[in-house]
Amino acid sequence: MERARSRSSPPLVSRTTAIDEPAFAAAFETLPSPRTTWSAPDDALVLGGGAAATLTADGGDRFGAIREAATELFESGDVHAGTEAARPRVFGGFAFHEGACDGDPWGPFPEARFVLPRVQLTIADNGAWLTVNAVAPDADVSAVEDRLAREVDRFAALDRRDSGEAGESAAASRPPRPGILESRRTTSREAWRESVGAAVDRIRDGDLRKVVLAQALEADLAADFPRAATLERLAEKYPDCHRYWFEPDGGESAFFGATPERLVSLRGRTVETDALAGTTGRGETPSEDEWLARELLDDEKNVHEHELVAETVRDQLEPFAASVSAGERRVRRLATVQHLHTPITAELDADRHVLDLVEALHPTPAVGGLPPDRALATIRETEPFDRGWYAAPVGWIDAAGNGAFAVAIRSAVASRRRATLFAGVGIVSDSDPDREWDEVQLKYRPILDELEGGDDESGR
Repeated sequence: MERARSRSSPPLVSRTTAIDEPAFAAAFETLPSPRTTWSAPDDALVLGGGAAATLTADGGDRFGAIREAATELFESGDVHAGTEAARPRVFGGFAFHEGACDGDPWGPFPEARFVLPRVQLTIADNGAWLTVNAVAPDADVSAVEDRLAREVDRFAALDRRDSGEAGESAAASRPPRPGILESRRTTSREAWRESVGAAVDRIRDGDLRKVVLAQALEADLAADFPRAATLERLAEKYPDCHRYWFEPDGGESAFFGATPERLVSLRGRTVETDALAGTTGRGETPSEDEWLARELLDDEKNVHEHELVAETVRDQLEPFAASVSAGERRVRRLATVQHLHTPITAELDADRHVLDLVEALHPTPAVGGLPPDRALATIRETEPFDRGWYAAPVGWIDAAGNGAFAVAIRSAVASRRRATLFAGVGIVSDSDPDREWDEVQLKYRPILDELEGGDDESGR
């Protein structure tokens, strides 16, 4: 395998100062490529531009290689963060499995890649913070402080964040959704029926307990992909999701999405994760919405699928934990779907790096299957496309080995005039191919709504 490597080496110098919060689109467009964004319900919004250091890896040991490289990067540093949220962090993700980035549209994406942004804007509860990071041979304190002063002046010239009526006016002035000229499915409906039928047979024969099968949808766009506007719309429509944007070197494409599924977060010895599996749609009225939620809670197929995930996540955490506890199973509502959701927490029995847990938990049965090896073999044999980073861990790591990772579903790779969307469903013994097909189409909607033509801010 290719070992992880940092294109620069420690020591690290980082300087931060408070600034007035700029408008998201103005800040995003002024940052240099490769750009990164990260936002989560319990985390700050981070926009990164450029790369002070890049860590990459390929192969089966990509988790360990990135862990080693990140530890080396953060070993020594002269850091003045101003606030915890603006501390140096590396942001990135992993491929779903070894070899998953071999085909289109994944050519520019390594199987693991993390970036320490050269310039970073952090929007936290206590304000906006601008950071400049540098590592040797560029890690000169005076040079970093001079660069920070120049960046402050540059950001001061940007439009300020809008609110109230001004914010509505800014939303109305966004570029419209690009529209779709033509779309292509990588899996025909007939091929899907055959694949699901074969998977169900294997489950009933005892070879599998569950497998997640996915589809890809390629779309040619009628206009240029509106990067910042798309991210703003996703933030407004999915405020309770993890939202992410990762550009490879060159910035000609990006992997982005708004996922409801947290893989794991680690702070000290406290771990938080989720079981998220079992899906239904949203109702046209509040009463229909409630009826669908109750039906989901009582549906034997969806409850069985969900419990497989929750049980496995608890089992995967136990070797690391002094205690593991699960909350009550409930329905989590999003703009287009409802999911069964069980929050799970753990206290570790020793200090750990977040990537120890990421490696242990990925892939969860919500995106892979059971037993994991047989499910992965089925996925690789069945799916006629490369998953790349789809359904894989994306997130961040800090100097203490803490971090937060999400499962990269509700996602797509987009370039100027093309997008490739991904969505999958869990197959169990009583899965119906046509119902599963419909569920896949439902899961395309978060991204597809932002591509289909029109400038209606409702996204419908």
